[in-house]
Amino acid sequence: MKITIIGIDLAKSLFQIHGVDERGKAVLRRQLKRKDMAKYFANLEPCLIGMEACGSSHHWARKLSEFGHTVKLMSPQFVKPYVKTNKHDMADAEAICEAVSRPNMRFVPIKNVEQQAILSVHRARQGFVKARTAQSNQIRGLLSEFGIVIPQGIQSIMKQMPEILEDGENDLPGLMRNLLKRLTENLKEMDRQVDELEKQIVLWHRENEASRKLEEIPGIGPITASAIVATVGKAKEFKSGRQLAAWMGLVPRQHSSGGKQNLLGISKRGDTYLRTLLIHGARAVIRFAENRAEPEGWLRKLMTRCNKNVAAVALANKNARIV
Repeated sequence: MKITIIGIDLAKSLFQIHGVDERGKAVLRRQLKRKDMAKYFANLEPCLIGMEACGSSHHWARKLSEFGHTVKLMSPQFVKPYVKTNKHDMADAEAICEAVSRPNMRFVPIKNVEQQAILSVHRARQGFVKARTAQSNQIRGLLSEFGIVIPQGIQSIMKQMPEILEDGENDLPGLMRNLLKRLTENLKEMDRQVDELEKQIVLWHRENEASRKLEEIPGIGPITASAIVATVGKAKEFKSGRQLAAWMGLVPRQHSSGGKQNLLGISKRGDTYLRTLLIHGARAVIRFAENRAEPEGWLRKLMTRCNKNVAAVALANKNARIV
């Protein structure tokens, strides 16, 4: 009995594995505990292993690759069609085993520890940015209940809050003043955390050659460049620049039938964070191009034919292909 392909359904404590031989016949159905995973695959002959790209998948992919196995990660949405009848761990492992053997399956590149580390910094920064925005909106909403309206923007709060707290004629109770002071201090702390994490990202960017090359593209700065390098890696999983743009969700969705082509809005598939960074960078280029770019340039001609938002997505698509 020689196992050629194994599908692993990942979990926190119990892992379900499903293995088939060279004829596709199921020869292995087993449940392993986390502590037994490394020992079991270390004593197994090298084979093809498939897993869904989910929590801890990159760690196990690196770990099992050290034992000589060929590990492939797949998006869960591509595995789901292979699940038969009811969903449970055994059915999921069998579906993963079948999906990884498909010749036209799309795989997710395995990230190394350095990529995961800088992406963790990006995720932490993104979380602080969202929390900072929510905190500023909460402060503005609470003040509006007392008839005090502050313009949108964190800087407006930072600038006007000292005057509001010191103004004795705005009828704010002492309890409310203490609360606003506490919320403002928390807002300042989150703003400081965002700045410090950005400095770490910029420092990593300056030490990475590939990230520095991407910064030369108009509309891509240190944040976007480092995120792309950490997420995509060497981009060997993509056959062309168009595939990368499609993976980021920057191409139209299709609903075509009977030879009639029907293109819709962008698909918004793939990594939302990367797509957002590329589009925001494209908006900055468009603001610059409105007054300073050459009238006969590609971007200026595009802006005369369509909306700025459409032009921003088109430029983001172009930048993704250049990347």
